Amino acid sequence: MGFDPQTGEVELPFADRREAGRLLASRLEAYGGSGSQAVVLGLPRGGVPVAFEVAQALRVPLDVYVVRKLGAPGQAELAMGAIATGGITILNQRVMDELAVSDRQLQSALAAETAELLRRETAYRQGRPPPALAGRTAILVDDGLATGSTMRAAIASLRAQRVRQVIAAVPVAPRETCIELERETDAAICLATPQPFLAVGQWYEEFAPPAEEEIRELLRRNATEMAELGHRPLSP
Repeated sequence: MGFDPQTGEVELPFADRREAGRLLASRLEAYGGSGSQAVVLGLPRGGVPVAFEVAQALRVPLDVYVVRKLGAPGQAELAMGAIATGGITILNQRVMDELAVSDRQLQSALAAETAELLRRETAYRQGRPPPALAGRTAILVDDGLATGSTMRAAIASLRAQRVRQVIAAVPVAPRETCIELERETDAAICLATPQPFLAVGQWYEEFAPPAEEEIRELLRRNATEMAELGHRPLSP
């Protein structure tokens, strides 16, 4: 597990999300440092511990960017699309066609996930408004990708907010998903692209979902350290 100094390659599986985040940060050093306008946005829940390590290493602010997968009827783990902050909806038409998803099924999934998105934004930020991101470099971080639907929804939402750059960064994903993201972002970083891929969790020794309190604590820790470094709060 970790990094092989002889080959320069990442060894799988990762011990946990924190280790994956530290390794990922080593590929993002150019976006950190004094005067950086970057902000790291973790996709909750699993992406936040990864994003925390990246933000700490780069010494830049951290926030959550809430995206909800639209699970296919009867196959909740299969994404037929995703929604993100800002009213953005991305649909995977191929999956929807293959499963013959009806409009009623789609609207039901949209209603349920929109309610959960709003609940999570309230829980994680504890009353703080979403960050002001216009003109900044947004580094989107997750613990891994399969189809990439959630990441693409976040990218589209960020583009609508006129960010300066969108960087997608994940420890592990299928090669074809990373290639697709390269076309939709200013840069896409995937540490490992194993085949066959199957599922994100198989590439971690420890993959239990973080609790909401853990996410809040990581956000508080980063905010405290950024204030000590003189960074202005992200919220307008």
